[in-house]
Amino acid sequence: MDLIVKWILVSYTSVSSGRASGISISDTFRAGKIIDTVICKADPTQSYALYIPQKGNREALPVIYFFDPHGDGALPLNKYKSLSEAYGFILIGSNNSKNGNDFAATERIWRHLSDDTRGRLKINSSRIYTCGFSGGAKVAGYVALQHPGIRGVIANGAGLPDGTRAGDFTFSFTAIAGEGDMNLTELVGITGELDKSRTRHRIILFDGKHEWAPVASMGMAFAGLQFDAMKEGLIPGDESFINRYMAKSRQRIEVCSAANQLLKARQESQLSLNFLEGLTDQVRWFKDKAASLANDPQYQKQRQARDNLLVREQNTKAEYMQEFQHGDRNYWNKVIADLKKGAGTGTEERAMYQRLLAYLSLAFYSISNHLINSNENNEARHFVELYQMADPANSEAWYFSALLHARDGQIQAAESDLLKAAALGFRDRKRLEQQQEFKNLFTATNFSRIEGKM
Repeated sequence: MDLIVKWILVSYTSVSSGRASGISISDTFRAGKIIDTVICKADPTQSYALYIPQKGNREALPVIYFFDPHGDGALPLNKYKSLSEAYGFILIGSNNSKNGNDFAATERIWRHLSDDTRGRLKINSSRIYTCGFSGGAKVAGYVALQHPGIRGVIANGAGLPDGTRAGDFTFSFTAIAGEGDMNLTELVGITGELDKSRTRHRIILFDGKHEWAPVASMGMAFAGLQFDAMKEGLIPGDESFINRYMAKSRQRIEVCSAANQLLKARQESQLSLNFLEGLTDQVRWFKDKAASLANDPQYQKQRQARDNLLVREQNTKAEYMQEFQHGDRNYWNKVIADLKKGAGTGTEERAMYQRLLAYLSLAFYSISNHLINSNENNEARHFVELYQMADPANSEAWYFSALLHARDGQIQAAESDLLKAAALGFRDRKRLEQQQEFKNLFTATNFSRIEGKM
């Protein structure tokens, strides 16, 4: 337990270029349909999900490679296929990249993913992008840092790989996060550091928590890639697209202003300024609006209140750090109950309570995982139960609980928890089947029943 503070600080997260015209296309994939599993020819253990827009792949198309923290390549493709149609991007999701891989494994996964897709699809080599959520965001950043052919990164819910300093990158960086995401302050900090660099960057916030962004918010990130490509001369300027975006942005700003949501209004103004500067003279409206809001006393009051909340949040996290080693069940019962109550209100503090709950979920995950791996089962049970309280919809909490029941020989309790984990989205059959505790306890019938719910 003396290493707990160290362990909770460990995140659960842990292109080469080529010309499409010279590639020999040997496969025909159906357009307009998500293909869950495409096996890599050079390594059958590697696979990816694929979506080609309905117009087909007769010409070289831009591509976005997605990295889900659980290795569910089809998940972001199902979520964002409408954006593929709107923008003409091929979407590819790795089925092998997931939390827990080291960067050597990540490099191998990327090499197979990149080589296989370049050999079987017509890809515009000047418009290759990466996008990831949570640990996958760090993978997306790692790939871009290691392979200069990547044009842009969309980092959803997490920042750059651990230890990476913001600098003059060869790719654009789009941070995107929910207001209730525990990594929001990290992303705000990264964008602040990038303000001192020459890297093209922006941040997009949405009303939500630690999750893949809603389609509308991710659509803004896709639009940013289009505007970047116009500025770089990779695609022609599209006046109609620019005008449509400006009209919608101005409408969003007016709605926020009317609702006295001045922080959101200024954020939208700055985002459109970032997107449109250099593409149209009408960008002046957004520049004037951002300046006007910055000088508004009500905006300044709201910004100060937000900054005060962030300080309060950091102080609260410091208190929790102390209590991870000493806090009893009664303390955590009250803390979690208070956070859930606050997260359900309509006050300005709501997002802070959501971030703190997410922070505790991550902390309890990290501590539980460490204790389970160290076979400190009694201590692990305490933190797994806290994990379940803080984040009852997280399948990992129930998987951990099942594992501990299996170590105690409690077959019914273990199976019940795994069925709960499956109902909450657990899909890692390989991990389940290779877990020694379950192999020792379960029959083929037990495995079949659980896998049938996945």
